[in-house]
Amino acid sequence: MSMIKKRIKKLKADKHTGFGSNASNYGGRFINKDGSANIKKTGIDLVESISWYHTMLNIPRWKFMTIIFVFYGMVNFAFACLYCLIGVEHLNGISAVTFQEKFGQAFFFSAQTFTTVGYGHISPSGFWASFIASVEALFGLLSFAIATGLFYGRFSKPKAHIRFSENAIIAPFQKGKALMMRIAPYKNTNLTDAEAKVTLGMRVEENGVEVNRFFSLELEYDKINALTLSWTLVHPIDEESPLYGFTENDFKTTKGEIIIYLKAFDEMYSNTVAIRSSYTFDEVIYGAKYIQMFENSQDSSKTILHVNKLNHYDKVELMEVLIEA
Repeated sequence: MSMIKKRIKKLKADKHTGFGSNASNYGGRFINKDGSANIKKTGIDLVESISWYHTMLNIPRWKFMTIIFVFYGMVNFAFACLYCLIGVEHLNGISAVTFQEKFGQAFFFSAQTFTTVGYGHISPSGFWASFIASVEALFGLLSFAIATGLFYGRFSKPKAHIRFSENAIIAPFQKGKALMMRIAPYKNTNLTDAEAKVTLGMRVEENGVEVNRFFSLELEYDKINALTLSWTLVHPIDEESPLYGFTENDFKTTKGEIIIYLKAFDEMYSNTVAIRSSYTFDEVIYGAKYIQMFENSQDSSKTILHVNKLNHYDKVELMEVLIEA
């Protein structure tokens, strides 16, 4: 391992990655598996630190719908409490006797007013009941306008519908070996002019201090005309590679991360979409080979892409490379 460290120090590092070089100030990985930066920001108010619009566009669908329904229920509950506070006798058409029935009818009147449906069975009388109903109607119009904008933003937002394999592998390649990562589209989209860039980040010791050093990894092919099937990104591990001479044990004992940046042109959106992900060294399978994930159909009229086989691989033996001093 000492020979590898000496060799790494001689390689030209990439200084334009956007990541800091002081390893002691870094915790965990650089990029999360979902492509987000592994950063937690402090020293600023919560309201200022979060873009609520971006948050509502990016959260999972079930969370988004849960927030919409909870907000709808809470608003109607609050206005129902206000109607009960001023007295349901100011709502013409309520004939309930018990408090539970009165509150229930006030709640549904609130829902009718909030959504501007207005069935007409119940109507406000008096200044305060009419005032609260008018405020709720305005609040309902604004709320539905915002909700409609968020729905449209989520549907119209360009997104790279691409999946990464769970693991990177070190596989036989030509007369040596290579680092490989596999990606595949999983939606009925047409992606063209796909381009990938891979960066290696490692913690190395320099003058007794651990520092982060980054290296651009050359790919066999970094561009393809169309991303219709799976695409295996291949970095040949030759004498020019920072990973030259790495053994299986080196991947287990060295702190490193492989960061992938990918962009492609989506014909449906007529826009460029981008995505990124990363693999830490403990997510690299040493001595493996990806299993073919597409085949022709039984009548040979179509090509079938098995997306569920994206991370399937077989273990293989690799020849070790020794670095001379």
